[in-house]
Amino acid sequence: MSSRRDAVHDILRSSASFRSAQDVYAQLRSDGAKIGLTTVYRALQALADGGMVDVLRTDDGESVYRACTTDSHHHHLVCRQCGSTVEVAGPDVERWAEAVGAEHGFTEVTHTVEVFGTCAECSVSRTSR
Repeated sequence: MSSRRDAVHDILRSSASFRSAQDVYAQLRSDGAKIGLTTVYRALQALADGGMVDVLRTDDGESVYRACTTDSHHHHLVCRQCGSTVEVAGPDVERWAEAVGAEHGFTEVTHTVEVFGTCAECSVSRTSR
């Protein structure tokens, strides 16, 4: 499994945006890999569990994946048009999540925050049409 997991991870590391399991599978198959879609899903889950990839849910509920470029807790700023992604720290979000949890008697609070917008390139191309 580790060689297949490495192949999946390599594809994600070479991509600038989040990719679906179907995309990863299609690329592996087009590259000649003999791998099943179920194996791709298992590899993606193992990578996510190991903190090596980030997972987002799209508006239609599909999970998409991207290789992490940092080991620390972070959030994402994602372009709705092209999918380009920037990893960002969010100390204000961290403090807010802890405060809200404490206010309601929660401990060991975790969270995920994704911010969506339109990147500068897509904004320029939209206005130049």
